Amino acid sequence: MAIEIKQQLRLTQQLVMTPQLQQAIKLLQLSRLELVNLVQQELEENPVLEEGLETEEVSNAEVEREVEEPDAPQPEAPEGPAEREATDAEKIADVDWQSYMESNPQTSFSEARDDDDRPSLESTLSRRPSLADHLEWQLQLSAFTPEEREAAQWIIGNIDEDGYLRESLEDLCCQSGLPASTLEASLAKIQAFDPAGVAARDQRECLRLQLDVLGIDDPLVRRIVEECLDQLQKRDLRGIARTLGVPVEAVATACRVIGHLEPWPGRAFGGEDPVYITPDIHVVKIGDEYHILLNEDGLPKLRINNLYRDVLQRGNGVAKDTKEYVQGKVRSALWLIKSIHQRQRTIYKVMQSILKHQREFFDRGINYLKPLNLRDVADDIEMHESTVSRVTSNKYVHAPQGIFELKYFFNSSISRIEGDAMASESVKERIRKIISAEDSRRPLSDQRIAEMLKAANIDIARRTVTKYREALNILSSTRRREVG
Repeated sequence: MAIEIKQQLRLTQQLVMTPQLQQAIKLLQLSRLELVNLVQQELEENPVLEEGLETEEVSNAEVEREVEEPDAPQPEAPEGPAEREATDAEKIADVDWQSYMESNPQTSFSEARDDDDRPSLESTLSRRPSLADHLEWQLQLSAFTPEEREAAQWIIGNIDEDGYLRESLEDLCCQSGLPASTLEASLAKIQAFDPAGVAARDQRECLRLQLDVLGIDDPLVRRIVEECLDQLQKRDLRGIARTLGVPVEAVATACRVIGHLEPWPGRAFGGEDPVYITPDIHVVKIGDEYHILLNEDGLPKLRINNLYRDVLQRGNGVAKDTKEYVQGKVRSALWLIKSIHQRQRTIYKVMQSILKHQREFFDRGINYLKPLNLRDVADDIEMHESTVSRVTSNKYVHAPQGIFELKYFFNSSISRIEGDAMASESVKERIRKIISAEDSRRPLSDQRIAEMLKAANIDIARRTVTKYREALNILSSTRRREVG
């Protein structure tokens, strides 16, 4: 069979995601802080963008017409009025206050300084001391020989954020090349540092060190720590009493003493700095109506720089390359402004739909939260589910009940024995209230909680109760039991 080359015409339809559409989708899923950072980056990279006022947004439409019709004749500027005399306020604004304060020593103002003379922002920042910093500070104030000090630095460098020394002394001896006796001497001194129990190699040693620091010599307390730590973690007081041959009441008293010790010495120094949430939306109730307010504090109002507008208006008076460059940057800037406005409108629509579906929650609280999914809101605002999903990611609303992520209002449904289904978050809240009201000496099991919920017309399985309890970071009934 012969092989030949032929030309064929074929018509096909396919979806093409333009760079502008990709940018609009990206803006939708950004959090408020990420959006502010992106806008600041665009202000630095795109010379035609600048911060403006809300009243100047009309000029953006005019610039868009100039970009689309660069050769269109521009209307002549009307003849301006005759020059007027400057007002007192304008005269005051024109005063060089820097020179004034430098030339007038009798002024009450403090000495003016240039921006270059002021300390940088980095020099005014501070951070929380870490556990390693705290131990290093104590090391500098303690009596160590040079060899012990070197060993102590190796030990401190291997203490984890919980305050435990996870490396064995044998491994440290091989890594540092120091004798084992020096490492043991340094470790003993570091274990006397604050916080009590630091540099312990296991939890038993950690508790023992704290007992030494506090001067607790109760033999029963020490025996429980040494011999029955596993049973203590399970709150098996009767088992401890049988193992040690002592009354349960004495075991309960000793366990209360141990309960005041800190199993994680580095807890006070660990963890990251708190993250403060800035809501994207405020829902305010005025009378019987709720009003949605978009939070635009800190978000710059963008406009096109007038200098580059003049470049477009001059037409033939500007080089072709320059004009094409400016037109490209202006198109990019206008699309960014449009995308931000579209993002804000979409967030508003989604919140409006959520408010309509979850009105009882805003009126009466979490127990009246209804089952809701993305499709319900998407159908309501006539958008795709993926768009609603992007809008609700990392967005927060400040409501009369508190601050909630938008995804909080989307819940799976839990069936009732009789009546309509209820939201899973409402069931979680009921479980939390049941556990908070239980007798701490006889905590409720998951099976018992499931039975109580069924008695309250909520059809739920025990494993679902377990899943919700773990989602609420609540311990099991055996670990919730308090010593009596």
